[in-house]
Amino acid sequence: MLAPRPLEKAGRPGVVYQLAMMSLVLALQFVSLSFGASAQTAGDRWITLGTRTLDARSTRIIFDVRSTKGALKATRATVKSGLLTLTAIEIKYSDGTVYREPRALILRPGERTQPIDNRGSDRFIDTVTLTSRLSDTPSESVVIVLEGLQSAVGSGMLREAPVVVSAASPGSGSAKSTDIDATGLRSGNADQRQKAEQEERAQLEATRKAAEEVRRREAEFAAKMAGQNSQSAARPAATEAAPPPPPAAPGFAPAAAAKSAPATVAGGAAATAALTPTSEPWDVVPVYYGTDRVAEALTQRASYGSGRAKRLEVGRALVTVPKRHEVPNVERPWAYRLPFTSVVISRGREDPKLHFTLKEVQAMSREAFLAAIRERLGQSQNYKNHALVFVHGFNTSFDNALFRMAQISYDLKFDGAPFVYSWPSKGALGPSDYSYDRESTGQAEPHLRAFIELVARETGATSVSIIAHSMGNQLLLPVLRDLKRAAPPGVQISQVILAAPDVDRDTFEFLAKEITGVSSGVTMLAAASDRALEVSRRFWGGVPRAGDVPSSGPVVVAGIDTIDVTAISTELFSLNHSGYAQKAAILGDIQALIQTGLRPPEKRWPTLVRTPTDKGDYWRFPRTR
Repeated sequence: MLAPRPLEKAGRPGVVYQLAMMSLVLALQFVSLSFGASAQTAGDRWITLGTRTLDARSTRIIFDVRSTKGALKATRATVKSGLLTLTAIEIKYSDGTVYREPRALILRPGERTQPIDNRGSDRFIDTVTLTSRLSDTPSESVVIVLEGLQSAVGSGMLREAPVVVSAASPGSGSAKSTDIDATGLRSGNADQRQKAEQEERAQLEATRKAAEEVRRREAEFAAKMAGQNSQSAARPAATEAAPPPPPAAPGFAPAAAAKSAPATVAGGAAATAALTPTSEPWDVVPVYYGTDRVAEALTQRASYGSGRAKRLEVGRALVTVPKRHEVPNVERPWAYRLPFTSVVISRGREDPKLHFTLKEVQAMSREAFLAAIRERLGQSQNYKNHALVFVHGFNTSFDNALFRMAQISYDLKFDGAPFVYSWPSKGALGPSDYSYDRESTGQAEPHLRAFIELVARETGATSVSIIAHSMGNQLLLPVLRDLKRAAPPGVQISQVILAAPDVDRDTFEFLAKEITGVSSGVTMLAAASDRALEVSRRFWGGVPRAGDVPSSGPVVVAGIDTIDVTAISTELFSLNHSGYAQKAAILGDIQALIQTGLRPPEKRWPTLVRTPTDKGDYWRFPRTR
């Protein structure tokens, strides 16, 4: 059966509409749509059932339409502002029947769904629930209008009994309104409660599968395109020798004394044994961490919150990655939060066969930490004695930083030592949270420097690459400026990658000149669509940040390769994810950069387009067709 169009044109330019349609073609090939053909007749009309605002921290919105006069043939939702990614739709009818449909549909301002559950008959509707994916919700709120299709006959129909709407009814914003079947889940009848729980699990599992399938197909397509590009990139890489590394710079200053964490791991053999191939349907990736977050009391494993410990602690995490993992996702269970808060009231169960999970997180003494890393580096081959350090950005929890570094390491097939430095980010989206995170980067500078010095001086690494994302660049750039003056003998900082730096443009240009020469090369990835930078831009009164791409073009500084990734990054750099790792082409270029160091960029990734400006050249990914 041919699937109907998922969107209707609602006042948007034709070109934009066509692009939106093209982005959904792939999803339509494998997500079964059950909207049904429109049965609207001359006597039917669309009436407004309600308008709701979905806060950026919410994942579902419930319309209570029991007070609507008359019966309805169908409903549809229109987005007035913001961006909505639907993952499920549920309609409850007055006769007790429920219509549920997993979805994977992106709605932009002015776009609407086709009629939902349009069977051509007049029925009384109690509630309509729309569920969205939190990670795809923009920083601003989303305004949604729900309409009902009503016939002349349906407008005169009356419900059999009056309905009393309580203060805690769906749509009121209370905690109760977020339950899928609140009555059943709270029932004192064990059988009724068990049935409601089974229905809830079934609906959530169907939603999860639909969303996973969309992401899998999108990643499969992107990986195929990246594979074609990498084959082209291999040819010039094979015929052109990589430039010789620059002379080693002077030694680092002695590392600042840091209070050691409890010596809970002996290190060495444990790290190697954890990676031994097994029959389990997942792999294990070690991530070595440094943090100045406050440790939390957890008996099962080490854990860190958003408080500032004002000292450096180190340790190692063992992260499981499902063998069914799709590049470049971080597969995690679903989570439902209270509207307008970050409080999780329901969360899917972790399963290492399906999700990234933390098998082990243990604080380590300095000696155990170094022993584990040296053994890991001793067995490295593809990235011999190479250390890769990741500094996360705004709105990132400690656990999410571990997951992202594990994903980067796994997808790069990185057999060197992967590190993450996790500074005290609140992991939340509010204006006060942004201010807190920004100030946290400043106080974390001495601890990051001590951590990088430890990695460079004492682990046995002979090459160190560093990736910083978003606000993490505010922390890294001053540290690099200081390290430039004191690099340890025999150690080369190979590559520095500045991904969507959330730094003032003038400050960035000054610091960029200061760090030139600190490594074999510095690369900046800029994006016009970066959501974290949108939050920052509003915070700073509309002034573009260094990682922005305004109409005048990205920042171009001598000694730094600027790459505009806007053309392939419509949803990149989202607040809850380090977006530069979410496109296979960008990830492929990062891999080629770390492995070969080839410059200029088109030598390692031939599809990049050199673009001249009066300040110098920059590169950009061409738009895909």
